[in-house]
Amino acid sequence: MKAIVFEKYGPPDVLELRELDKPVPKDNEVVVRVHASSVNAQEWHFVTGKPYLVRLSAGLRAPKDTSLGADLAGVIESVGSQITEFKPGDEVFGVRWGAFAEFVRSTGKGLVPKPAKVTFEQAAAVPVAAITALQGLRDKDKGDLQPGQKVLVNGAGGGVGHFAVQIAKALGAEVTGVTKTASVDLVRSLGADHVIDYTKEDFTKSGKRYDLIFDLGATHLLRELRRVLEPNGTFVQVGAVSMGNFLGPVSSMLKPKLMGRFVSQKLVSFLAQINKNDLRFLGELLGTGKIKPVIDKTYPLSQTAEAVRYVLDGHARGKVVIEII
Repeated sequence: MKAIVFEKYGPPDVLELRELDKPVPKDNEVVVRVHASSVNAQEWHFVTGKPYLVRLSAGLRAPKDTSLGADLAGVIESVGSQITEFKPGDEVFGVRWGAFAEFVRSTGKGLVPKPAKVTFEQAAAVPVAAITALQGLRDKDKGDLQPGQKVLVNGAGGGVGHFAVQIAKALGAEVTGVTKTASVDLVRSLGADHVIDYTKEDFTKSGKRYDLIFDLGATHLLRELRRVLEPNGTFVQVGAVSMGNFLGPVSSMLKPKLMGRFVSQKLVSFLAQINKNDLRFLGELLGTGKIKPVIDKTYPLSQTAEAVRYVLDGHARGKVVIEII
């Protein structure tokens, strides 16, 4: 099978298309024929090995795991003797590391049925980005979004942000999306009640207040964002400003947790956790049209390096998809 591998850290050029052995499932595993995947920020963190903190688990001098990619949509190719949830021919989507490949082996813990009327490319654009938006907005220990609340999504045109706009609307919020000029019409088409072009207006100086700020842009200081947050409002940080090559964004993600102990506002930063219940819920939203992934560009597997570079350079509106089979 064809798969993307990288044996050293560096720019996207280190990614290579190789011919590898097709995986065989163990008794408790399935093999998925991958039709599509998509690019997330975590891919370029692992490829570049930055921040260096990543290397403590990924490998100090070279990557221990040379595979790449998390999101996938495809068809169950074969199953182990202990698998009862899936059978060959089932269409699925979800998360499994190594998804930039024609086949991937999985226990099935991160896989759920793909909605019938949704393409593989659309389904592959959903998992990591949409589950990040869902958990950050909905979960009680994070956004705890309630119907009727005013929500501001900073970075509304990106991979996570464009899902956050749609999910916040589905949860009954009044949504303001902040984005660049080129994405204003896109964010409005996703259902945002108000759209702010950050090149023309600084929302932290508008005087308007919000019950929840979902921050993906990392374009303002925390004290500036708190200025437009209700006294008992919630700030959820997903994106973060990089603070050097060693810690990267980790140090700035600690600030909300530390400051949150001393103020009335709820300040949160988090990393999403993949689980089947949330994947199933997203599948329902996807199948009923309550969320629709925006696919900026698609690339063949052989051009994965170009796809990762496009995301790394910050050009993408919505998601970038890798077409595999």
